[in-house]
Amino acid sequence: MDLHKKEERLLALSPFVKEAKVRIKDGFTHALLYPNFEALKSAHIVNIESQLRWYCIELYNMKAEEDEKIKSYTISQFPLSKDEPRRVEEEPEDALYRTLKSFLHGMCRCEVLPSSHLELDLGLDSLDYVELFVFVQMSFGVFIDEVIFSEIMIMRDLYSYIKVRQKHCNPIKMDWIKMLSEEMNEKLIYSPFIMFLYKTLLLPFFTLYFRLEVRGLENIPATPCIIAPTHQSMLDGFLMEATLPYGILKKTFFLAYEAVFGTRFLRPISDNGQTLLIDADNNLIRSIKRCALVLKEGNNLVVFPEGARTRDRNLLKFSPFFAMLSKTYNVPVIPVVIDGSFEALKAGKLFPKPAKIRITFLEPIYPENLSFDEIAMLTREAIEKEIKNIRDLIIQ
Repeated sequence: MDLHKKEERLLALSPFVKEAKVRIKDGFTHALLYPNFEALKSAHIVNIESQLRWYCIELYNMKAEEDEKIKSYTISQFPLSKDEPRRVEEEPEDALYRTLKSFLHGMCRCEVLPSSHLELDLGLDSLDYVELFVFVQMSFGVFIDEVIFSEIMIMRDLYSYIKVRQKHCNPIKMDWIKMLSEEMNEKLIYSPFIMFLYKTLLLPFFTLYFRLEVRGLENIPATPCIIAPTHQSMLDGFLMEATLPYGILKKTFFLAYEAVFGTRFLRPISDNGQTLLIDADNNLIRSIKRCALVLKEGNNLVVFPEGARTRDRNLLKFSPFFAMLSKTYNVPVIPVVIDGSFEALKAGKLFPKPAKIRITFLEPIYPENLSFDEIAMLTREAIEKEIKNIRDLIIQ
């Protein structure tokens, strides 16, 4: 397929891509995307990179031959049809702008300009958005949610929005415990019998069909914890349900995406499987509080740190969300390596193949004296080390 046809294919896959250029970079296919910002605003999407990656680039790659796949991509804030000259930007000199700029710089550790896009330029993610929303409301008395934020993701727009609604200027320091301790009119739904049924049905099938091998269950503490598995396929959540001892499983909740497990086919499973559904573009504060409620009630929470299934077996970037919960509630993280489910059920396939699956529960990582980033880093390092050990064993 020539480069022009690849560009046409990318544009056809997503209504949120306005321009696409494909070129060969370092011997591999690279895509440069200019988003349709108006369409993104209309859909109230605040996680633009994730949207374009999974519903454009990866959709393309699922049907492309290996040598035709897009190996890297860049998202531009400016149209591709013309070069955007870099110009000196005048910045407001009031206390509001200085306070907001200082706060954002503290999160991203990079240059903050009036034209900076909060995700594409500053690299903010969903957890950062929650922190920003709380900071703006407490510091300036201005309410922001995902719908509002989707319209003001440029620094100057955010500043202008706050400026005309500002009630005071009293900068606060983020207190996750205080924020997560706020009352919410919601209760967890426990389904111990259904969880027992899932385990009873799934474990024998997985053991026989996938020659399932499980190690390290003794590393799961009797106290609340966050279980953090790698994510290779749609099988992974079900593998966790099958392998966790029932005494632990009945006190374990699973975090999953609304877009996947909120569908008509999978909704009955999530509704009856102690599953918390989240939408990364909607009601993030409520989602985080529900996850916190799991830990506050003395339960365990299964969170996939990568946030999505790998498309090439390599680990994706880890979100710090699970690390924040671990640190805030002083509960350990149990890294888990799921190996083989990628071969059993690759993305885009409906029926699993009988590939061997190994699941290894690693030693707990305790959050004392660690930052969010350090917890996430140690979790990833433990997983990477175990993956290497497994690969070395297979080669031998």
